[in-house]
Amino acid sequence: MPASNTEQNDMFFPAVQHGVPAIVLAPMDGLTDAPMRAVHTHIGGFSFTVSEFIRVAQELPPARIFLKEVPELTAGAKTPTGCPVQVQLLGGDPDRMATSARLAVKLGARGIDVNFGCPAPTVNRHDGGATLLKYPDRIQLVVRAIRDALPPEIPVSAKLRLGWESVDDIHLNAEMAALGGASWITIHGRTRMERYLPPAHWEPIGEVKRNLNIPVVANGDIWTLDDLRRCQDVTGCEHFMLGRGAIANPYLAGWAAAEIGVRGTSHEELTAPAPEEWPELLSLLVSYSAHYGHTGENSILCRLKQWLSLASRYGNFDRFDLLKRSATAEELFQLMGADSALCILQQIRQHQKPHKLPEASVPDSQEDMDGCLLECSGLSASLIMQTV
Repeated sequence: MPASNTEQNDMFFPAVQHGVPAIVLAPMDGLTDAPMRAVHTHIGGFSFTVSEFIRVAQELPPARIFLKEVPELTAGAKTPTGCPVQVQLLGGDPDRMATSARLAVKLGARGIDVNFGCPAPTVNRHDGGATLLKYPDRIQLVVRAIRDALPPEIPVSAKLRLGWESVDDIHLNAEMAALGGASWITIHGRTRMERYLPPAHWEPIGEVKRNLNIPVVANGDIWTLDDLRRCQDVTGCEHFMLGRGAIANPYLAGWAAAEIGVRGTSHEELTAPAPEEWPELLSLLVSYSAHYGHTGENSILCRLKQWLSLASRYGNFDRFDLLKRSATAEELFQLMGADSALCILQQIRQHQKPHKLPEASVPDSQEDMDGCLLECSGLSASLIMQTV
């Protein structure tokens, strides 16, 4: 079975539609880069992913920035297992945002998302992200400028928070995004001032969904399958974006996809990854990091610790205290008994070039996927594929 739900015309992005459930991997700056997107779409369950934001400021981002941040643009805007990647832009100037969107599409983007939700103070001080929530008319202008600049088959969406301070602001802001031409919106169930404080407020998301004629993707505090069910009950949504919960438990997306009836998924609810499964999961990250040219060992070590820290804080990984003081990736893998990952590190040291993976296409069968993974990293793929 393919690792991602990509049974769509290859010419078009799989737009969010009424009656077609979807699970989306959230954009998380500094976390869900190309290697991490590749890992989680390989494990399975996601309908598509959204890139980390590309900042559109006074000086427009050149092509090299797009290709650095979203290298999937050179492969049909898809991850190596064929899962579509939507490019996210962040900025407040309609003309510059439209120009950058045109460049992204010229480079291969098949869908554009606009970030109106980032709560980072530095971003907000420079007229980006959640700052726009204070100016509903500007949300409409930015979305409209991008929509009018692109071919009609390229969907434009918007990601919003409930408001800057008040959850009630979402009603007007969502309406402005829709009037601007957004094909769908994603709503994170917190205000900017709440940052990531629990709980997320799902009720306003449901109110918007009932009042808006475009699809609404629910986001925020979906850590477990029970959370997904409660969010679905409260909001009435059939589309969900998973963030930290999916990183902490890499199997969550597969369970969620099956739960809401995403086509081509049939997952049984399992426990989160057992300790003996994590070496294989981390080996995937090392392999895909090498594939995208991220071969610095300090960088790899930081990414491994970042993932395990999230899995420890929000999942059931209970060995992080043992591993967090590892001085090298090699030491971390030795402590975990991750021989396959050690092998990949040795290959990186020998060749010092991106690890070559098979062509970025969706395998026709589980056997094909097993073969792809064995070819690219020497791993035993059976454990990973149990959840696909």
